[in-house]
Amino acid sequence: MQVQIKAWGNSQGIRLSREILNAAKVSIDDYLEVTVMDGKIILEKPRRHLTLAERSIPYGGDLDIGEEFDWGEPQGSEEW
Repeated sequence: MQVQIKAWGNSQGIRLSREILNAAKVSIDDYLEVTVMDGKIILEKPRRHLTLAERSIPYGGDLDIGEEFDWGEPQGSEEW
């Protein structure tokens, strides 16, 4: 598919069809990283950091660490 670069205020822009956005899993107002390499313009969704709950899913999703852990008496200048 071809698109045309058009003036957009003092900048330039291209329009992408809904089909292209859906295929790339990109939504309106999403941010994209832009890279130029070997004369090609590459648009990529930035990597999103996972929440703690999302990170725990491969381990059964259990965030309950149980009871408190006794680290012993303070050593040095800790204030308890």
